Amino acid sequence: MSISLYNTTNQACSRLITKRYSTSFSLGIRMLGAHLRGPVYAIYGFVRFADEIVDTFHGFDKETLFEEFKEDTWKALDRGISTNPVLHAFQETVHKYSIDRSLIEAFLHSMEMDLDHTKYDKAGYEEYIYGSAEVVGLMCLQVFCEGNKSLYESLVPHARSLGAAFQKVNFLRDMGDDFETRGRVYFPGVNFLQFGGDVKAEIEADIAGDFKHALEGIRRLPKGSRIGVYLAYRYYTKLFRKICRMQAEIIMHERVRINNARKMSILIRSFARHTINML
Repeated sequence: MSISLYNTTNQACSRLITKRYSTSFSLGIRMLGAHLRGPVYAIYGFVRFADEIVDTFHGFDKETLFEEFKEDTWKALDRGISTNPVLHAFQETVHKYSIDRSLIEAFLHSMEMDLDHTKYDKAGYEEYIYGSAEVVGLMCLQVFCEGNKSLYESLVPHARSLGAAFQKVNFLRDMGDDFETRGRVYFPGVNFLQFGGDVKAEIEADIAGDFKHALEGIRRLPKGSRIGVYLAYRYYTKLFRKICRMQAEIIMHERVRINNARKMSILIRSFARHTINML
């Protein structure tokens, strides 16, 4: 019997994980070219499960479980097969698109930082964002560029900006929960108990710059990936603008969301703009 059934079943697992954990990213991936969806689902499934270990496995030995996950990741990559469905689908994508292992190392390192870091200086903050978000964007970019190295290199700075913007918005959105549940404050030099409008405005100005730079790169993506990435960008900029309109004290205690009806509206408008080449 062919191993193809095993491969497609594992890919379906990553697709299910994405749909269960993120409505917004699921919508974005569905707008990608058909041949790009499976690889991006595989990347999301991998990073989602690594993040779950450090963020939600309360009452279990997170350090041991994460170390085992990390070891199993390298084994899957070295062997070209795994009995873990998420890792098997991920290693397939890594090999097919020649994803640089240094990106995977940086991602796993940032996830490990969440096991014992609760505060960050500027250097640690930048290191964490690079590994937890920017490299994920770079993995996806390697898929989108499909072997076009010159295009990939030219878009690297923009992909990093988009990943950074997404992560910083997440930090603002989840600020209260991160502090109250895990004791974390990601923004360097920020005292959660004294978080105010001036500091919030500085963070928002930084994020706005990231989004502006990212959009320049999105416009240059290949047609098969452009609309999917643009949709994720539009969803996050909408979330960001909603956060910008809220008072700092509300952000500290309320998790901001975009409802599903609004997400569908964003999808329709994004598709229309893409169709008439007005990104």
